[in-house]
Amino acid sequence: MQGNLNEIDICSILQLIELGQRTGQLLVEAPSSHQSNKLDGESLRYRPKQKSWFVFFLNGQIIYCQEGESRLSRIGDYLHHYRVETRLEEIQLASLSSTNAPEYAYIWALLERNIIQPKIAGSIIHGLVHETLFDLLSLHQGNFIFHQGAALTPQLNTLEIAPLVTKITKQVQEWKQLYPHIQSPEQLPVLADQVRLRSSLPAATLNKLQHWTDGKTSLRQLARHLNRDILTVAKAIYPYVQQNWLQLVYSITLKQENYTKDRLEVNHRKRIVCIDDAIAIGETIESILQPQGYEVISLTNPLEALSLVFQLKPDLILCDITMPQLEGYEICAMLRHSTVFRLVPIIMLTGKDGFIDRVRASMVGATDYLTKPFTDTELLMLIEKYINKESCI
Repeated sequence: MQGNLNEIDICSILQLIELGQRTGQLLVEAPSSHQSNKLDGESLRYRPKQKSWFVFFLNGQIIYCQEGESRLSRIGDYLHHYRVETRLEEIQLASLSSTNAPEYAYIWALLERNIIQPKIAGSIIHGLVHETLFDLLSLHQGNFIFHQGAALTPQLNTLEIAPLVTKITKQVQEWKQLYPHIQSPEQLPVLADQVRLRSSLPAATLNKLQHWTDGKTSLRQLARHLNRDILTVAKAIYPYVQQNWLQLVYSITLKQENYTKDRLEVNHRKRIVCIDDAIAIGETIESILQPQGYEVISLTNPLEALSLVFQLKPDLILCDITMPQLEGYEICAMLRHSTVFRLVPIIMLTGKDGFIDRVRASMVGATDYLTKPFTDTELLMLIEKYINKESCI
């Protein structure tokens, strides 16, 4: 069994495996909603990368779930919650890499050495299965293949699919209601307004927030440390994020801030952010504007762009109108609600040249409008209309 998630969703695939009481493993691959970054000296380009997951089954029930890139640190986060200090030695960890499921082998190695008890092992497995299914049930695109074969051994316990899917599907629906303030379990919470937090929260609560909002711990890691599901953690911090007392950033944003700080010491080029899901458009804009002394940052994920632009603080934004998940009109309207972007020029990019599109762009606060395809001269003239070119170098 194999196919595309545009034709059949994860929920239906899991139901088929359960009904057929299949044994084997399911591989799912999809573009990551969290982007990778590439520094090329002139621009910072955010590229989508592939992410994969494995789900192991026995007679239509789940034994274990694992990300394609096995990270034993996931288990380490749970061990942190249970205050388990003993870890395997490096040589022992190295031997696990040759197994079919290194994380699962790690848990069994801890069990065999009596470092953890079966109850804790079961709880860790349940947590990892839950978070993996949360990611999978959030997918709308990608590919899958189910290999029927021998089961992952040994088995500590198995989990019924139907109740898990019902519970997690409801959580995914509630999670979507937190957009755009909370977008990804991989975002890192950082304190944004300590004065407001100090005046509104008890000292003990503030101390806990300060401990976890170090810019190094993601929402998902925080959920593991607290042994809570990701939705519970997100809902707890949502009011503070909504009031901008806490900010959620991506690790690449922090890298970009350090990169920018170094760059600002040697030049003061004007920064332009291009939000367009078509990589070719970002590359074209970079090729036109970089030789003219502008710094160009291309973002291909509209949801992620909303968070990143607040960190990047661009002098001008180019934004495509038609994009999956979030339209350019919506992005423009959201940015205009922030005092930070009230006066920043926002130019809408579109393949259409219609009067209605121009009117709608104006209604949401767009500064101007550029129809694709455009010439080098058209783009440069529009940019120079809103940015003082003499201050770019």
